Order: sequence, then C-alpha cells, then structure tokens
Amino acid sequence: MAQAQQVDQVKHEHRTAKVVELIGVSESSFENAIQNAIEDATNTTRGITGAHVENMSVKCDNGKIIQYKVNLKVAFGVERT
Repeated sequence: MAQAQQVDQVKHEHRTAKVVELIGVSESSFENAIQNAIEDATNTTRGITGAHVENMSVKCDNGKIIQYKVNLKVAFGVERT
C-alpha cells in the first residue's frame, strides 16, 4: 500500500514512477537522516515526489545513541522522451 501512495504522489505529467531504496544516516536525528538521504539523492535524480520510511534504527556506544539510520523508498517520475 505504501508504494502505491508513492506512485500517487508522482506529478501528473509522469505516467510512470520509479522507486529506489536508500539508507540515510545522521549523528543527530532520524529527521536529519531522512533529509540527508533525500538531499544526496537529488544530486543524481530529478523529480523526487515522495518517500516512505521502511525502517529506523540506531547505533549505540556506551549507552548513548551515536548514529540514526533510516531505510527509505524514494519515488520519482520517469521522464518521457
């Protein structure tokens, strides 16, 4: 169902959407991990229309969170030629 929602978010001029899986990492928050992944993806991908977080996890050291990690699926419209 979540993937269908991503496809619905594709702009109307795109008939087809592509979904890629990304892993975002941050030392400060899950939100920053998501933002990092999307910002990095925009360097090579145009037209990102949405994302769905599949999983969130943290890395700990001595009882403290040292890294936030998110697995997400990012949708973007396939450009027609």
